[in-house]
Amino acid sequence: MEGLTASFIGLGAMGFGMATHLLKKGYKVRGYDGYPPTLQRFKEAGGDTASSLTDCVKDAPFCICMVATSQQAQSLLFEGEKPMVQSLTQGATFLLCSTVACAYVRSLEAQLKEEGRGDIQLIDCPVSGGAVRAANGTLTIMAAGKQSALDRAKSLLQEISDEKKLFIVQGGVGQGSNMKMCHQVLASCQICSTSEAMGFASRLGLNLDVVREAIEKSDAWSWMYENRIPRMLDPDFKPLASAVAIILKDSGIITEEGRLADYPTPMVSTAEQVYLTALAKGYGGDDDSKIVRIYLDERQTSLVPSQGTSTDSEKIELVKNLLIGIHTCAAAEALCFAKQLKIDLDQFFALASDAAGGSAVFNRGAGKILLAALKKGELFAETTQSNGLAEMIANLKKAAQEARKVNCPLFLGTQALNQAMAAQRIFKGKEVETTAVACSWMS
Repeated sequence: MEGLTASFIGLGAMGFGMATHLLKKGYKVRGYDGYPPTLQRFKEAGGDTASSLTDCVKDAPFCICMVATSQQAQSLLFEGEKPMVQSLTQGATFLLCSTVACAYVRSLEAQLKEEGRGDIQLIDCPVSGGAVRAANGTLTIMAAGKQSALDRAKSLLQEISDEKKLFIVQGGVGQGSNMKMCHQVLASCQICSTSEAMGFASRLGLNLDVVREAIEKSDAWSWMYENRIPRMLDPDFKPLASAVAIILKDSGIITEEGRLADYPTPMVSTAEQVYLTALAKGYGGDDDSKIVRIYLDERQTSLVPSQGTSTDSEKIELVKNLLIGIHTCAAAEALCFAKQLKIDLDQFFALASDAAGGSAVFNRGAGKILLAALKKGELFAETTQSNGLAEMIANLKKAAQEARKVNCPLFLGTQALNQAMAAQRIFKGKEVETTAVACSWMS
């Protein structure tokens, strides 16, 4: 494939890394972006640039689209005096790498045919991994489409993905986006839970460095916690990981698709309200770790690790158990939604457990147990263990009560508590495993 021309639309943080990595691998890449300084940077990195979409896609057998939203993709393809769809090469392969709703990418496939461009081979292939992995060619990719299109683009997809993280998702166009969406259930909840836990810890007067170490060594750990906490504890930390507006967009895709499928998404819906609150406060362009400000005293604009002095082990346990309860419900929401959407559960688990949605609870706790239960159709096993649903409820109640005393909102924590109590009512006093909380989504 060396020397082959690919057009690349959208040279943002991840798009720039992907495009420049392809240059290093010998591809001729012609880039387009609406921001002229970015085009200049790409040119200096060795890429060709185009001043128009028409020029960018001309004679290119592959077109990679990495814009931020479905609205942008739709506008570039079909709107204006010279919409891009008219200029794509006959038989070109169009790779939509943006995170969009399944409903959109399926409508795009239909619209291409309606516009007389059924020759275009569409691949639904959202990516995950951030700017660094984009530049290193080690992204996670969830690719779906016709087998002929996937075969044609296989080498290109392999160039920009980790060798173990290129997932070919069965079910045709739309299922790649569904896979990414279910992963983002975990990501959305765990970005928010990181801020919620640390805001709670701050209100409890705990030393945040001690809390951080305790969480990272416990069942309360998540990939998002470990990734976001340095930014949260250092107000000057650079670079920005991902803006609040991005996770708000992804959360909105989940809740909208849930409404279309008549599927409840209470955990992500709650996180979405936190992100909307952050947007209303002017935080939309800030790093998403900064939503911790919503949980703090209004006089406090950031976390100061050494400000709290307490190392009270019981209070630290409250924070850890808060996270475990939230992560358990997030795992249930994600896995049950994946089942609803007919996604291969083993493939989804393999993807999420080794990506940004991973957590101790998901990877080796309730998530792993629930995976096996969903596959067997035996969700609600009784247990004689002390760490069942009843204990999770008791722990979340303690956290909620203490949070009320220190005037700290627990948006996700109280939602997880309500989901767990609703599940408990179904079992009428029986002691069941924590995974029984999934009946809130499956009943």
